Amino acid sequence: MRLLLLGCSGFVGRELVPYLLRLGHDLTVLSRAAQPPGLPRDPRLLLLRGDPADPATWQRDSLRQALAAAEGVVNLVGEPIAEKRWTAAHCQLLRDSRVRTTNLLVAAMAGLSKPPAVLVNGSAVGFYGTSEQASFVETSPAGSDFLAQLCVHWEAAARAAEPASRVVILRLGIVLAADGGALGRMLPVFRLGLGGPVGSGQQWLSWVHRTDVCRLIASALEDASYRGVYNAVAPHPARMRELSQALGQVLGRPSLLPVPGPLLQLLLGDGAKVVLEGQKVRPQHLEEQAFSFQYPELFPALVAATSPGPR
Repeated sequence: MRLLLLGCSGFVGRELVPYLLRLGHDLTVLSRAAQPPGLPRDPRLLLLRGDPADPATWQRDSLRQALAAAEGVVNLVGEPIAEKRWTAAHCQLLRDSRVRTTNLLVAAMAGLSKPPAVLVNGSAVGFYGTSEQASFVETSPAGSDFLAQLCVHWEAAARAAEPASRVVILRLGIVLAADGGALGRMLPVFRLGLGGPVGSGQQWLSWVHRTDVCRLIASALEDASYRGVYNAVAPHPARMRELSQALGQVLGRPSLLPVPGPLLQLLLGDGAKVVLEGQKVRPQHLEEQAFSFQYPELFPALVAATSPGPR
């Protein structure tokens, strides 16, 4: 397929782009960086520079032509959720990077005589709000907090591409890989023997290995039976204490020193709730779809994520 990728030049894209190339797809990647680090040089990969949240970017002939030629689109654009304090300005950036970008993308698709056949769009398990007791599936209602409502508006923006395009929405959990995300930030501390659970340790973490995210995106692009919302999480969520203990075992390091919740709250403000609170999410629709996870269990996923070399 000829694909247009947005938000795929960073943490997920470093594995997704080579994977899609190995599957034989032709790719155009829109990125704010001229040469994103970690992406391969390949004659089937075209890089376009631009800010997908800027309407002027969508007026450029190069992007309009790439979108018109695309059979599928992957949109994972979004500023990181839990890396900065949630000031009013940062909350607006979080909204614009997701909702505004998706609105602009869908509007550009609607202007085509033949829109791309499929749009695979990101979302997050934050859609459900947080809970230490409840378990969530795709039909569970949305939460009422900022992140949940952000996901509601993000998904609505993507759904506007229907029925001209098949829309697949992936509610991503915590993506595990060593070179970024939550695990990437935890590894240096754990390797020094200073790691441990964050906050109470009882909060649920609905996780997924990055390789399975890439495999799921490819399946959603290629298999027309994929449609609607999917929880992009492994079938066995874990509590923070379990994840910390398993990571300590994988690295052969103790995991005894908890990170106090008030310290994280001081550093991240409201953004700390993404780490201090959580949700137990099941991939019910993926199970019904018979998607086969390469890493359904946490310990093997952490071993793979922290081991050098190809998976």
